[in-house]
Amino acid sequence: MPERPPILVVEDDTALREAVADTLEIAGYHAIPAADAEQALAWLEKSTPGLVLTDVQMPGMDGHAFLRALKQRRPGIPVILMTAYGQIERAVEAMRDGAADYLPKPFEPDRLLAAAARHYHQPGDRPLDGLVAEDPASISLLNLARRVARSEATVLLSGESGVGKEVFARYIHAHSPRAKGPFVAVNCAAIPENLLESVLFGHEKGAFTGATNSQPGKFEQANGGTLLLDEVSEIPLNLQAKLLRVLQEREVERVGGRGMITLDARIIAASNRDLDTWVKEGRFREDLYYRLNVFPLEIPPLRARPRDIPSLARHFLKRFETTIGRGGFILSEAALAELTGYGWPGNIRELCNVIQRAMILAPGLEIAAEHLMLPRQHALPTAAAPGQAGSGEGGLKDMERDAILGTLRRLDGSRRRTAEALNMSERTLRHKLKQYREAGFLDGDDLL
Repeated sequence: MPERPPILVVEDDTALREAVADTLEIAGYHAIPAADAEQALAWLEKSTPGLVLTDVQMPGMDGHAFLRALKQRRPGIPVILMTAYGQIERAVEAMRDGAADYLPKPFEPDRLLAAAARHYHQPGDRPLDGLVAEDPASISLLNLARRVARSEATVLLSGESGVGKEVFARYIHAHSPRAKGPFVAVNCAAIPENLLESVLFGHEKGAFTGATNSQPGKFEQANGGTLLLDEVSEIPLNLQAKLLRVLQEREVERVGGRGMITLDARIIAASNRDLDTWVKEGRFREDLYYRLNVFPLEIPPLRARPRDIPSLARHFLKRFETTIGRGGFILSEAALAELTGYGWPGNIRELCNVIQRAMILAPGLEIAAEHLMLPRQHALPTAAAPGQAGSGEGGLKDMERDAILGTLRRLDGSRRRTAEALNMSERTLRHKLKQYREAGFLDGDDLL
C-alpha cells in the first residue's frame, strides 16, 4: 500500500510549529515542519503533501503571498490558513484565492484535527472539494469531462445558475496536462463594461485615466494553464469580435499597447444562457459561438440528479462545522425526504445555503425537516400514473410554471427582479406570463 502523503506545516513560531506537528503525528499523520514560506516552497519542488497548514503573519513572504505562489504551481493541494482573530477578514478573502479553510488562533487540537480530516487529500481521493458524483447522470458527465481534459479542446459548459460550472471547470483543469499551471476564472457579468476589455486583455501604463501601471490581463495570467470565461454570454458584442480574434490568433494586444503577446492558455467558457437562441436573436456572435462550442458539456440541474443530494448535503454539513463552531450533525429521515423532494431552482448553491441555515437553526445535532425551511411552491410533484400531469414533459413544465409564479409573488410582482432571480430575460418572462394568463393560471393583471 502506498505511503500516505505528509502534511506540510509552515509556521515561524518554533513552539507552535512543533505543537501542531506533534498533534498531527499522534493522530497518525506524517508532518513536515517548515520555518518559513521560502523553505516550504523549496520542499514543494521535490514532494507533494496531502495538505498544507500555513501561518499568515511570517517574516519575508507572508501566508497570503505563499498561498498565491502555491496555487500557481500546485493548484490541487488544499491549503488551510492559521490566523489571529484580527486577520480573519483577510483569511476569508484568501479563501477566494483558493484557500480551503482557516483556523483562528488559538485553536484546540480537536479543531485542528477536524480541519485536517476534512481537507486532507491523497491519491485516489476526489480531486476537488465539493465535487460529489453519486448519481449516474453526474458520473457519466465526469467521465466525459475527464476524457476532454486530456485534450486541448475548448469546452463550453452550460447549465442553470448554481449547478457547479466552475467546479467542473476546475475538475477539467486538474485532470489536464496543464494541472500544474494556473487556473484563472473571470466572471464576465460581474465586471463593468468599460473595464472588461482591460481586465481580459490587460493595459499599458497611461492607456486611460487611472492606468498608473501596466497590468497583464486574465489571458496573460492564465498562460501555461486554464482560463475560465464564466458568463461569457454577457460580453458586449463589440468585445466579442476582439475575443474571437484572440482565440483564433492565440495572441493579444493590451489596451494602449503596440505589440502582440503570444498566449498559451486552454479556454473553458461557461454560461447559464441558451447561446443557440442568443445567436439567433443577434445577441451573440455566431462565429464566436462555434469557436467556443468545440466540446459542449451540459451540466444537468440538481433536480435531475437526485442521488447526488444526500451526499452533497452531508458534504456541506462537514464543510461548515468550523464556521458554525460545532460538528457531528446528522440529517433525519424526514429531512432527507424533504431535500430529495424539493425542486432546487437555485441548484447546488441553494442547497449549500439551506444546509448552513439548518445547522444554525438546529438546537441539537440532528437536523429535522422544519430546520430546512424549504418553500412549498418548489416541491417536486409526487409520482403520477402514466398520462397524468406530473410525469414527463408536462411535469417539468408544471415545475417551471410553479417556480416562475412563486418567485413573482415572493417579489411582489416585479418582473425585473423575478427575471434576475431566475436568470432569464424579461422578454422571455413576459412571454411565459402571457401564456400562463391565457391558460387561466393568472387572473387579469394582478401580477403583471
